[in-house]
Amino acid sequence: MTLFSDHAWQRTAPLRAAIHALPFNTELAAGTLSPARFQFYIVQDALYLGEYSRSLALAGARGPDAAALRTFAESALEAVAVEQILHERYLTAFGIDPSDLAQAQPSPDCLGYTSFLLATAYHEPWEVLIAALLPCFWLYWDVGNAIARTAAPDNPYRAWIDTYADAGFGAAVRAVIAIADTAAEGASAAVKARMMTAFERSCHYEWLFWDGAYQQRGWPVTLRRE
Repeated sequence: MTLFSDHAWQRTAPLRAAIHALPFNTELAAGTLSPARFQFYIVQDALYLGEYSRSLALAGARGPDAAALRTFAESALEAVAVEQILHERYLTAFGIDPSDLAQAQPSPDCLGYTSFLLATAYHEPWEVLIAALLPCFWLYWDVGNAIARTAAPDNPYRAWIDTYADAGFGAAVRAVIAIADTAAEGASAAVKARMMTAFERSCHYEWLFWDGAYQQRGWPVTLRRE
């Protein structure tokens, strides 16, 4: 029997190829990505992680057993903590106080993605939530490892590359993949279909997030605040 993760990975192969080919990722690999684009990305990713952490915590709390809770408390949330440290490093380098992020506004892509995850956390079965959360881990590990194989040691984004190509991050990814596969094994056909839809939707949002960072895509009209 084909595992859910294998099926999902195969179905999203064209989309994953498109993610690897995005200018943001190809230029990051070459070390030529503009600091302005990377700064836009780091701010948005920091905002995203704050909401993503909430969804992870809900996934742990809603889990069917202590093993699932431990995975999200020890592995998934620890991986997010490592990412937050990375963000703080780059934000400081850009002269941005991490505490000022509360004043930053999420981009359309960031808000759309986090709203989708939180809606899934509150309104969908636990199995569907796990499927929606998985791409953020898995795609970053995939992209990070692909870039690490070719990036020069003096790449200005080496810290980012090393974080997502790290074996510890990979262990967290494998743990979440295993939970998703176990969840799918006990799910009905209808829930499995919703899991696949959620996985694909998150993959699409990952494409939008990276593309939006490259385009520095904001809201169509900037409104004045009184």
